[in-house]
Amino acid sequence: MTRDPHGRGRPRDEHIDTAVLQATAHTLEESGYRAVAIEDIARRAGVSKSAVYRRWPNRRRLVLAVLAERLGRLEAPDTGCTLCDLHECLVLASEALSRVGAETLAQLTAEGAGEPDLHEELLAVVVEPPRRAVHRTLFTARQRGDLADGVDLPLAVDQLCALTFYRQLFGQAPLGPDEIEAMVTAMLRGIASDYSELLREYAVHESHDPAAPA
Repeated sequence: MTRDPHGRGRPRDEHIDTAVLQATAHTLEESGYRAVAIEDIARRAGVSKSAVYRRWPNRRRLVLAVLAERLGRLEAPDTGCTLCDLHECLVLASEALSRVGAETLAQLTAEGAGEPDLHEELLAVVVEPPRRAVHRTLFTARQRGDLADGVDLPLAVDQLCALTFYRQLFGQAPLGPDEIEAMVTAMLRGIASDYSELLREYAVHESHDPAAPA
């Protein structure tokens, strides 16, 4: 590593990072995990193979870096409408996972089965960001008094996220917005302190949403 007169290492070139991650993301979306090869990614990004290997030792770590960058951007909305926010959380998570692809998730899950460290990293990168966003939304809803007393938040989070991951991992059609809305309303019907009030909030929110259909 090149060092400056003060003994510090040469700063990491973020342009290379961005180019490699973008090239990997495009390859995943076009052809899936099996098509990711370091040599091809380097060529597509316009960098050397050694530049890629210095950052990511193998394609699994490279793909996980793409997933971390993509799923790490998930944020819990907070509009004051519990049904709206849960719906948006799960739509964003489903769309992000769909862009990754079922084959990629299945391959990484299979490889992680025999490697505990990889399995833990996969959980941290893929599973936890959607769970955190949904948990934050439910926690905020409880603070507002929208949820019944005694609701088990971690269990509710698992129930809401489980079908999204199931549909992605097993290659079925991803959940669409209408299916997600049906799932969210079914859940809230059982755990809301006043489900009818949540529906009224949702109707008011939709009527003021400029993106909502007329």
